[in-house]
Amino acid sequence: MELRIGWLYPTLMSTYGDRGNVICLQQRCQWRNIDVAVVRLDQNATPEQFDQVDVIVGGGAQDRQQEIVMRDLQGEKAAKLRSQLDHGIPGVFTCGSPQLLGKYYEPGIGQRIDGLGLLDLVTKHPGLNTPRCIGNVAFELVSPELVAALEPLWPEPPIVVGFENHGGRTYLGETQPLGKVMIGYGNNGEDGWEGALHRHAIATYSHGPLLPKNPFLADWLIQTALLQKYNRQVTLQKLDDSLAIQARAALFKRLELSSLLKTA
Repeated sequence: MELRIGWLYPTLMSTYGDRGNVICLQQRCQWRNIDVAVVRLDQNATPEQFDQVDVIVGGGAQDRQQEIVMRDLQGEKAAKLRSQLDHGIPGVFTCGSPQLLGKYYEPGIGQRIDGLGLLDLVTKHPGLNTPRCIGNVAFELVSPELVAALEPLWPEPPIVVGFENHGGRTYLGETQPLGKVMIGYGNNGEDGWEGALHRHAIATYSHGPLLPKNPFLADWLIQTALLQKYNRQVTLQKLDDSLAIQARAALFKRLELSSLLKTA
């Protein structure tokens, strides 16, 4: 078996260590003897390359770099990406990249930047004098389908931990939220929601990076990608995640959430 990871604009959108999500997917595939290749979906990529990947990873960027990306990701490239996600190709979009999928982003300085409009959400920066949303974040996944799919992959409750650092505030329309905030700000620090979910695409402000802290999400992405590509259910080989479980337990203790862990 083989998977091709599409890495969105790796030079422009790799702030905050989100390259770790690509490394995590690569390594968890290789440990299971699944061949994996990384395809750089950047300004030099052709629209056809967007159509030839099995899972898509997007990271964060500063406003200037994000503007460059959002102006390049138009036309046939945008159509290919939109089609992939609409047809169930899995993806993880962290920090600034979820704004690519929304209707628009209004930066603190400058003009509104149109997004792909795939998700019914908008992001607005309230102004450069407004404090950023920074700190540890924990949220409980709310999609029954996603929670059910994760049950055989991980022994703990479906709680995601990460780190958020964003100035923009995201507001959901009809788009399904990814989780309910337990610790932190989430999308906007107001309504209690964090991230968004579209088919098999996860959008979230949680990074640091996301997948090494939450290996069950990485395995869900891999398993879903294999199902979409080969049209058959694949049972992933169990890995030794004892170190990840210990690290999560330490973080849950710091956040005073230890009682929620079955393994605590």
